[in-house]
Amino acid sequence: MKFAVERSKSAIIHVSPFNSEKKRGGVAVIGRDSDVHVHWKGAAEIVLALCTNWLDVDGSTHEMTPDKANHFRKYIEDMAEQSLRCVAFAYRNLDPKDIPSEEQRINWELPDNDLTLIGIVGMKDPCRPGVRDAVELCTNSGVKVRMVTGDNLQTARAIALECGILTDPQASAPVIIEGKVFRAYNDAEREAVADKISVMGRSSPNDKLLLVKALKKNGHVVAVTGDGTNDAPALHEADIGLSMGIQGTEVAKESSDIIILDDNFASVVKVVRWGRSVYANIQKFIQFQLTVNVAALIINVVAAISSGNVPLNAVQLLWVNLIMDTLGALALATEPPTDQLMKRTPVGRREPLVTNIMWRNLFIQAVYQVAVLLTLNFRGRDLLHLTQDTLEHSSKVKNSFIFNTFVLCQVFNEFNARKPEELNIFEGVSRNHLFLAVVSVTVVLQVIIIEFLGKFTSTVRLSWQLWLVSLAIAFISWPLALVGKFIPVPQTPLKNLILKCWPKKKKQGDEGAAPPV
Repeated sequence: MKFAVERSKSAIIHVSPFNSEKKRGGVAVIGRDSDVHVHWKGAAEIVLALCTNWLDVDGSTHEMTPDKANHFRKYIEDMAEQSLRCVAFAYRNLDPKDIPSEEQRINWELPDNDLTLIGIVGMKDPCRPGVRDAVELCTNSGVKVRMVTGDNLQTARAIALECGILTDPQASAPVIIEGKVFRAYNDAEREAVADKISVMGRSSPNDKLLLVKALKKNGHVVAVTGDGTNDAPALHEADIGLSMGIQGTEVAKESSDIIILDDNFASVVKVVRWGRSVYANIQKFIQFQLTVNVAALIINVVAAISSGNVPLNAVQLLWVNLIMDTLGALALATEPPTDQLMKRTPVGRREPLVTNIMWRNLFIQAVYQVAVLLTLNFRGRDLLHLTQDTLEHSSKVKNSFIFNTFVLCQVFNEFNARKPEELNIFEGVSRNHLFLAVVSVTVVLQVIIIEFLGKFTSTVRLSWQLWLVSLAIAFISWPLALVGKFIPVPQTPLKNLILKCWPKKKKQGDEGAAPPV
């Protein structure tokens, strides 16, 4: 058959575009012999229900009896169970007198009754390579993958089993549910079943929107993928809208937050991976920054109150600030994503940015640094054997040593901040060239400051013995952090624990009030 020749034998009069509500589309054509036919194509079981006749192989027409209709439905079910998408084709003749004028055709509803079934086609839409692995990775990382599709339940079930969204072939409602059933529920019922739904078949675009709203009301963070114009409301309503870059419409792209350029679900895993990486890097930087701030503040405040002198002057604090803000951010915020991130559970909406684990790490390092440096501040002359020097020179050496030790503690603590929860803080460090470069630059600049820029920073040169002592004190932060990670922390956020311990104020009139009857 030559398609162009066959198509030239007829002309299109009117088109009824595919409708996601009706699940079918139609076209009216007129042939050279002036015969008018209305052809319909769409979801197999829906088009089949509109047919009163069927066309045999020899071209003869037969009546659609209940037995024959059930016979065709069995074919549809068999194909659907093999994850084939079933499309039926049907037609009917139309009297030319029933065709409205060109002006009236704009609102013309093509007749879809008394159709003759031409055939049923099962089309395979295979899962892309890697989708099953991507779904499994999402599931293991605490991300629940749900499938909302216009396919019938049997096809939806087969595809969901194939890509790992469903694990039980015998799953029933509400795990696998039809769109019209979910739509018929009231708000409370939808919220009750939303968490249990894994697959929704024969859904309309509004069903996807209703599911998103129900999940959000239950406190979930919801991401939605979509490519069509009718997906726009759900993409807009979701916390994260993911549209398709190749097949997606402009309306869908405008309504989304992220565009998946290759239209591959496996790329959603990359989104989750990088999102968690950015969040984790922010936490690492905050832990590092708070440790520096707390230690520097306590050291200077205590020293100023007790003796009137501060061990860290303004220029030295500016250098510490540079390490903490600029270089620290470059080193810690550029950590690449790791597989460990996908083993964590998702972070809730109201979970604090600074976790109990971070508070534990911060407390251990800050207490260690404050204890050591305050000891050096008050007893440094004796401990460093500087009693033979003049008071002025020994004070400068002591303060230079405190400054040097404090900076080196931060350099060593940067490695601790890389892995707040893991024992091996050096894992993957060789792959992060920027981190190594920042640490190297910090150490080199610190050497230059101590040895050559004494007038600028009010420091004096240190002997190699004092350099080794500084390194040894800073090095202790590594085994200290390792031991600290074995200390268990409560699951309840620190803020909530403090509020529990805080005595609640009694309301006025509570005292002496009679007990309720």
